[in-house]
Amino acid sequence: MIVAAQKSTFLFFKETLRDYRGGALGLLIVGFFALLALSSPWLAPHPADQIFPEAIKLPPMWQDGGLSAFPFGTDDIGRDVLSRLMHGAPVSLGIGFFVVILSVVVGTSLGLLAGSVGGAVDQALSRFMDIVMALPSMLMAIVIVAILGPSLTNTIIAVSLVSVPSVFRLVRGAVLAEMSKEYVTAVRAFGAGWWRIAVKNVLPNCMAPLIVQATLGFSDGILNAAALGFLGLGAQPPTPEWGTMLSDARASIESSPWLVTLPGLCILLVVIGFNLLGDALRDALDPKLRK
Repeated sequence: MIVAAQKSTFLFFKETLRDYRGGALGLLIVGFFALLALSSPWLAPHPADQIFPEAIKLPPMWQDGGLSAFPFGTDDIGRDVLSRLMHGAPVSLGIGFFVVILSVVVGTSLGLLAGSVGGAVDQALSRFMDIVMALPSMLMAIVIVAILGPSLTNTIIAVSLVSVPSVFRLVRGAVLAEMSKEYVTAVRAFGAGWWRIAVKNVLPNCMAPLIVQATLGFSDGILNAAALGFLGLGAQPPTPEWGTMLSDARASIESSPWLVTLPGLCILLVVIGFNLLGDALRDALDPKLRK
């Protein structure tokens, strides 16, 4: 049975990647940056914070004055840009990972509670989430970080909190749809409590949209954290986070454009990769959109 399940899962992903070329491209991009993040401590040519006083603001190696020892050039204090981008991959991807974990756990728990219990609990949680969603998410994240203080941990907390309402609404809607089905009525007739019904029976049937939301939320978390880093409210120097690298390079945008272009390109590629993968999963898991 286990072998059959593994085989069916493999065939599902194989058909998904074959039918949705964008999903295959997204998986390739995400896989590349994931491998880069895992191998950066060994593949990066230099430590992220190592300074080379004799090599300040060197251009990339393909421009005049560039050196092969610093393929992507150096920044305004002589640090290797390639090394900082590679060391920044696990930081930025780690932010997205923890944002997804926290927002999905909290949003799923509250959405499951509201959809399965209903009544005053559902009304109170839904109205509170409506109020939160009425406020701009980035503005709320800025306020939370300003209260807690700029740091990498507080950035994760702030971005996770502003991502909870979207997960809550998705899970609540899916739970309400499942609670009206006959199998829930049958389980309830056998004397099962709301906790068993919600966790054992309803939640597994809500996983498909939740997986898609988590995939898309990964890119949103990275983008929002990069925006906070650009504003100086995210990871603080010398942490090689891509948004912080953009913030540090603002003064050199005209004289050394590679300092802005390269980390911005990394953020762009990661966001595109997760969005393509999330769109492919949505189409594959939705029977109405499946080819």
